[in-house]
Amino acid sequence: MSDPTRTYLDFERPIAELENKIEELEKLGQAEGGVSTAEEVEKLRGKSAALLQNTYAELTAWQKTQVARHPSRPQFKHFREKLIEGFTELRGDRCFGDDRALIGGLGRFRGRSVMVIGHEKGHDTQTRLEHNFGMARPEGYRKAVRLMDMADRFGLPVLSFIDTAGAYPGVGAEERGQAEAIARSTQKCLSLSVPMIALITGEGGSGGAVAIAAANSVLMMEHAIYSVISPEGCASILWRDSARAKDAATAMKITAQNLQELKIIDGIASEPIGGAHRHHEAAIKSASDLIASELTRMDAMSAEELLAQRKARFLAIGRSLGEV
Repeated sequence: MSDPTRTYLDFERPIAELENKIEELEKLGQAEGGVSTAEEVEKLRGKSAALLQNTYAELTAWQKTQVARHPSRPQFKHFREKLIEGFTELRGDRCFGDDRALIGGLGRFRGRSVMVIGHEKGHDTQTRLEHNFGMARPEGYRKAVRLMDMADRFGLPVLSFIDTAGAYPGVGAEERGQAEAIARSTQKCLSLSVPMIALITGEGGSGGAVAIAAANSVLMMEHAIYSVISPEGCASILWRDSARAKDAATAMKITAQNLQELKIIDGIASEPIGGAHRHHEAAIKSASDLIASELTRMDAMSAEELLAQRKARFLAIGRSLGEV
């Protein structure tokens, strides 16, 4: 039965109509003395499943942007709860305070001790305000540096989960050194002597994403996006019209498929038909398998090899783009 609280995206309206019709027929069939609707429901279910599959097989860049921002998409909280055992959160940057937009701590991934860092957007009004919609302030990135330092000291792999529209651009954040904090965090990622794997789970926006994504392996969920600026921001700058965000999304090549082709990311975690927001567990399992595979691949690499591989990986991006 369809979920009455489910949020449908604009391009999902035909699917929503079918699922609502199915729900109505099921209620009619369950009513006392009601007619049998099982056969009609089964036909509509098949039609709905086919339409969902065809729709998600041909998503445009702008439609993927909408999916990446879906309010029911799994957040860092969900990935942490499913993937990390014995998680112990470590708070504060030891300079100013604790930023709730960026969460981090120790735990075990498939029995292996790791340091975990991730953007948390929140899932309702209260938690979104608490986590500042996933837009970290300087103290968030300084906390990330502190945790990566700890991971480096104790030889723990670092797993980062990125889902942010970008770093917080407020006056207070700028006064406390937002740009410097982002740069220091990026620098720390690049200098780690332990394996680092970054997964873009939803929206990877600007330096706020790169600050914890300069990893040995950068992965993306199938319908995630990753870009230097939001489509709306790009459209406002290029055409002075944010309504042209669709054009900007296409031009910027922000989808996982585009970015893998350009060799900016290293792998894509598949999502269930209809997107991760429809089936959290299946999406998180896919991400888990990909992360585990990448960790295993790095097991045989020394600290020197990890540093060299990370350096070569990012230096190669400019060369590969020059060939396109």
